[in-house]
Amino acid sequence: MALCLLSAGCAQYRDGDSMARDQAAAEARHLNEKLGTPNRVRDAEYIAATAILEPTSADPPGIQREPLAWSGRVFGDEQATIDVRITVRVEESHGNFGAPGNSAGQATRCYNYLLKLYRSASFKEIDCPSVVTPPVPTAKPYPDMPKDAVERLTAVLRTATPDTLAAAVRAAFPEKHVTVDTTTHQNALVAVLAVPAERECLLLVRTPDGAIKQPGYDREWLEPGEMGCNTGLYVSPPR
Repeated sequence: MALCLLSAGCAQYRDGDSMARDQAAAEARHLNEKLGTPNRVRDAEYIAATAILEPTSADPPGIQREPLAWSGRVFGDEQATIDVRITVRVEESHGNFGAPGNSAGQATRCYNYLLKLYRSASFKEIDCPSVVTPPVPTAKPYPDMPKDAVERLTAVLRTATPDTLAAAVRAAFPEKHVTVDTTTHQNALVAVLAVPAERECLLLVRTPDGAIKQPGYDREWLEPGEMGCNTGLYVSPPR
């Protein structure tokens, strides 16, 4: 009865468990939007350890996401699937200034997420398995551009000649996942490094006066079906 007097009326005093269920469903939709449209090769465990397990500043309080199981990868025609448990706890509130209050509540709902390359993520609710302590996924690092790539490539360009450029750049970047493309254009030395799987690209040019520059380009040119990461970004960019 006291609760009725504190709020605007008994009919407006909300059930915490029902609120928690609604918030879990909203979080499931938010997570699906966060997963978006995958455009990188990734295995399911990596996605579970990053996009799902790692919290963000936008995550509301009282909500916990737990990857329960994962399989497959985002690659070609393959797909990754991840089961996620979402637990929501709602604290009791008596309301104020006309806002309705609510009882304390809790809800646990589980969802299966499906991810394919260049397709929007999808999800559906599933029965929660009896998993008390789920396994913890780990994010195995993917090959990326060397952290000192700009410094290393700059050093090569300062001393290279048109005849030695290609060999010198390749010698400076022996990493197998890094591709190299070089050319001479209007007395400028052009060198490009790429990590194709990650669509990482570094373009540096030594101009005829000896200056080292990093010309800009449209990132969309790196996408599948476009020109990709090569010296054409500088020599013959799309018009």
